[in-house]
Amino acid sequence: MTDDFPHKDETYQFLGACSEVYNEMGCGFLESVYQECIDKERASSDIPSEAQQPIDLVFKGQELQGKFAPDLLSFGTVTVELKAVQRLAAEHGAQLINYLKACRIEVGLLVNFGSHPQLENERIVSQIHRFQTIP
Repeated sequence: MTDDFPHKDETYQFLGACSEVYNEMGCGFLESVYQECIDKERASSDIPSEAQQPIDLVFKGQELQGKFAPDLLSFGTVTVELKAVQRLAAEHGAQLINYLKACRIEVGLLVNFGSHPQLENERIVSQIHRFQTIP
């Protein structure tokens, strides 16, 4: 593991906003509550993000009718998936990896507001179909 990874400053700033939300709200709410709180916190912190923006999916070169909408695309470079579960599981990381592929974005954040006593998060970096989790 390394201290140097793509979009380090952006992920650090976004995770700071998530910590503010967690410190204020604690754990135990639905994901939608944390999504709304993050929307308010990122706006007040001048963190550029777009919520639930549809992204085209492609299968074998053909565009699918169904769209995918990540929880957030922050700074135009980081895909964010929010959770409100007791603990992050392997399938949550796999979900984010698929989102990174779909968005063609290199860095993803998995942020869990349901854990206690602190916010849980993972940073995932895609390197041409190889992925690395960075604490």
